Amino acid sequence: MPHRFTLPRALAAMALAPALALSNPKPTPAPAPKPAAEAKPAPRAEPRRYTVEQLMKTTRINGASFSPDEKRILYSSNQTGIFNVFSVPVTGGKPTQLTNSTVDSTFAVGYFPKDERILFTRDQGGNELAHLYVRTPDGQEKDLTPGDKVRALFFGWSKDETAFYVLANERDERFMDLYRYDAKTFARTTLYTSDGQFDVSDVSPDEKWIALDRFNTTADSDVYLHEVATKQEKHLTPHQGTAGWAASTFDPVSSSLYLLTNEGTEFTRVVRYGVATGKMEEVEKADWDVVSTYFSRNGAYRVSVINQDGRTVIRLHDEKAKKAVALPSLPEGDITNVTLARSEKRMAFHHNGDRSPTNLYVYDFATKKATRLTDTLNPELDAKDLVEADVVRFKSFDGLEIPNILLKPQQASAQNKVPALVWVHGGPGGQTRKGYNPFFQYLANQGYVVLGINNRGSSGYGKTFNTADDQKHGREPLQDCLEAKKYLASLPYVDGARIGIIGGSYGGYMTLAALTFHPDAFNVGVDIFGVSNWLRTLENLPPYWESRRQALYQEMGNPQTQEAMLRAISPLFHADRIRKPLLVIQGANDPRVLKVESDEIVQAVQKNKVPVEYVVFPDEGHGFTKKKNEAECYARTAAFLDKYLKQAPTAATN
Repeated sequence: MPHRFTLPRALAAMALAPALALSNPKPTPAPAPKPAAEAKPAPRAEPRRYTVEQLMKTTRINGASFSPDEKRILYSSNQTGIFNVFSVPVTGGKPTQLTNSTVDSTFAVGYFPKDERILFTRDQGGNELAHLYVRTPDGQEKDLTPGDKVRALFFGWSKDETAFYVLANERDERFMDLYRYDAKTFARTTLYTSDGQFDVSDVSPDEKWIALDRFNTTADSDVYLHEVATKQEKHLTPHQGTAGWAASTFDPVSSSLYLLTNEGTEFTRVVRYGVATGKMEEVEKADWDVVSTYFSRNGAYRVSVINQDGRTVIRLHDEKAKKAVALPSLPEGDITNVTLARSEKRMAFHHNGDRSPTNLYVYDFATKKATRLTDTLNPELDAKDLVEADVVRFKSFDGLEIPNILLKPQQASAQNKVPALVWVHGGPGGQTRKGYNPFFQYLANQGYVVLGINNRGSSGYGKTFNTADDQKHGREPLQDCLEAKKYLASLPYVDGARIGIIGGSYGGYMTLAALTFHPDAFNVGVDIFGVSNWLRTLENLPPYWESRRQALYQEMGNPQTQEAMLRAISPLFHADRIRKPLLVIQGANDPRVLKVESDEIVQAVQKNKVPVEYVVFPDEGHGFTKKKNEAECYARTAAFLDKYLKQAPTAATN
């Protein structure tokens, strides 16, 4: 399904997990490691407390690409304190660092299919103007997409692997055109010139067709088929009412386009469009959203990804035998980000659990052996001191059931009531999910209950739930957060007199809205790069979001025609009501929520003689890609909460 408008960075998918990140790019597709954490340990009376420094020694990784001989895997890691590119043998062993950036995070794209060159991306201080680079085996680096305002995205390899595709806004910063780069000379040709109506979704292996997505609203979309030779578009998905349609992938022989849709259903399923016949066929469905499907290089396997109640479930299909392939059995947690080798003999994947950060594995289909290639948990941390998250639900003010992810500190009990936080994810339309979240684990380890609310409007729970916040922001979704506070207060181990609200991006807006429009509901608020003035934010969207501008206006409100409504829900214009302590955290280079949003809300709250703290990171954008900044964010948040929430009068003393 097309993902609705999201505000944090594209480092992780759907959860505000490792980098407080929220954006959903198209999936691209040593010493023996210590055993993974076992599930649900018996809680201790008093778990060991960890410092921020200990927590930040845990490593974050992403990406996976096989080398041409399939003996090594390329990935990104922040073990140096900032993301760089590494490779590791598929048999295990010590990783080799290939890039050495100390200023800007560097993310692996992959090896070239026929040689040891690699592609990677890097922006400038979090400004999201990523460029695509090539690195040769001798360490030389070249920017393939230069330009001060250029944003470039790698978009896959051609079928014969002599070229690769790149989306870039070089011609016009509003529009992402599709280019074909020769793999040897880097000479390029233009395959598709955008006019801002569509997003490019996939290129057929025979290069005759380009699949395009058009967002009518954030919940209603269509798919078009662009013929490269004639430059004509064919509308594939005319429909009545609200329905999401998105192109997922062409099959390896260019005969079919696989689509995702929720037309006529609550949840997204897979259908197939015959390019020659024009016939639509049902392919796959689940009781939850199927969020993507894609093939191995020659079509032996097809991978589907399901968003199942805040968890990722992978289905691996043997396309010839028409049967499911059993995945390796691993400890408690989820397999994610499956990458199939070109030979189709093995696959790489990530695995994580609530108390186990993401690790990289390789699986051999013949031997059925899974080899763990990384060990990302700091050995100073004992997983038994960390917290397993639970999925919980409560009824909101109108009876709507609200799903949540709950982390209970091990030291919390009816005899030792602890303070709590309502965590609001980004979006609108994001989702808080299970899986390792270092910020959540740190807060829980410090003695705070964390309730990650999936308020109405969140993704993953059906299209009715997903659209229930349209044009209602600052009202019904915010009421869900107030009901979340009531739910927390009902738990026997929570001190109902000490409950705060925290969130990043749209969740930062919800934090500010709660303190503004319900000034007595929460004791404190932590706003991490949140919107304070919707009029300004909607008028100053990044130019390369042009294809989704009108859809976002339908979701949030149009600043040209709905100024009064947007002003009414923007905390900045009502900041004189805020009277509870506030912490604001902002990246100076944020292109989505401009720094002025935080500057002005801080200035306004200071006039109220209310405690307000402000932290600005000069080398970050909409999220964190540097360990030192992430550590400072955690530490400043914990110190703020300890001062204004943990030390506040308890229910027993009120």
